[in-house]
Amino acid sequence: MEKFDVLIAGGGVTGAAIAWQLARLDLKVALLEKEEDISEGTTKANSGIVHAGYDAMPGTLKARLNVRGNEMIHEMADVLNFDFNNTGSLVICFDEEHRPALEELYQRGLSNHVPGLRIVEKEELHEMEPELSDQAVCALYAPTAGVVDPFTLAISMAENAADNGVEFFFNTPVETIEKTETGWLVNGEFETKLFVNAAGLEADDLHNMVCEEKIHIRPRRGEYFLFDKDAGKMASHVLFQQPTAAGKGVLITPTAHGNLMIGPTADFTETKEDINTTAEGLAQVREKASMTIDHLPFNQVITSFAGLRAVPEGGDFIIGENADGFIDAAGIESPGLTSAPAIGEMVAEIIISKLHPGPNENYKPERRGFVNVNDLSREEWKALIEQDPAYGQMVCRCEKVTEGSIKDACSRSIPARSLDGVKRRVRAGMGRCQSGFCSPRTMEIISETLNIPFDEVTKSTKGSKIITGRNKEDIQ
Repeated sequence: MEKFDVLIAGGGVTGAAIAWQLARLDLKVALLEKEEDISEGTTKANSGIVHAGYDAMPGTLKARLNVRGNEMIHEMADVLNFDFNNTGSLVICFDEEHRPALEELYQRGLSNHVPGLRIVEKEELHEMEPELSDQAVCALYAPTAGVVDPFTLAISMAENAADNGVEFFFNTPVETIEKTETGWLVNGEFETKLFVNAAGLEADDLHNMVCEEKIHIRPRRGEYFLFDKDAGKMASHVLFQQPTAAGKGVLITPTAHGNLMIGPTADFTETKEDINTTAEGLAQVREKASMTIDHLPFNQVITSFAGLRAVPEGGDFIIGENADGFIDAAGIESPGLTSAPAIGEMVAEIIISKLHPGPNENYKPERRGFVNVNDLSREEWKALIEQDPAYGQMVCRCEKVTEGSIKDACSRSIPARSLDGVKRRVRAGMGRCQSGFCSPRTMEIISETLNIPFDEVTKSTKGSKIITGRNKEDIQ
């Protein structure tokens, strides 16, 4: 029987943030994740926007935690070494008759204590974004907004937590939760004083197992296009369309790695596994995005994808102790990515009030980032190769990812175990060819580093094996 002070369910960005905060304390903590890696749920198909905080209604958890999370991400990026660009954002008004609504959004941002907000007029707006449609008349500018790599944000917090003693159990869904005299018994295997529910789309299932007041989470699908880096300079800020009676529109944004991305749609779906793209949805994204920039190079799209948001019935985050020793961090939809570090901080405060732990005297705040040879000078790269020749062996040509970086990704405290795991950490397979060239060699490196059979290497999860055998004689 495994015994812990705190057990976290869910290895998305919210669960990772909670684990990261708890690693600072003298507690025995574990995280259970039903998939084989961090970021396999809603986090993996996130737009990566670090929202400024003007959108949420004043007084809500969303408003408070968004602004605090934005502040924290600015501070964390260099310490945890994840990819973050402070681009700023623009909410674009396309018609003078909608200006009053933009002014209302500005006032809401002031109520939420968002710093630096201002309205920019047409001439300045088009100087800031030369590719904008001529229809744009003004915009709300938020200088604290930005873009982050959602994978490395989540992975960096999880890695730092693991490096500081938090235990991670993958391929371990929460199936049963039973109350005990001292806390909770999970799956008949894990005893814990406190249970934290950060299970994303399944958070209502876990909550409803034990809490009298039920909650309901609806999955909402969003579809996106990702463009090649050649299109990345078409926007230098996150470009939102002003919400109107016709809808919230779609965004256009540079990514943390220099691509261009547009989307999402916002369609409720009946199942929590429906991450298919649709012709109708992608056509809608294309049409709406063209209102912002009317000459988007759709011949440079390298992939499309869809993700799901966990939308709570009440509209706000559900965070708190809703049964004795059972703490929810549920209904974490947008701006959940931005808010995640602050959610972790809030949940940690609840746990401190319950267990009164001291500090982790051995806590190490910094996390070593992955080597990106694109960021190195020729001399720095040469010196690195002299130390480790694997950094001179190019595997992914699109993103310039070396054998050394892939081996590193497979050797961390939370190692990559699949093609997608490597892709999310060091971007092998994330570029123009979408792993068409590099996947065989990446599979070999995963196999060699983790000492698993080559034909057991998967794309992402169980049941996603890439090959069935080594040659035709193996195939019956």
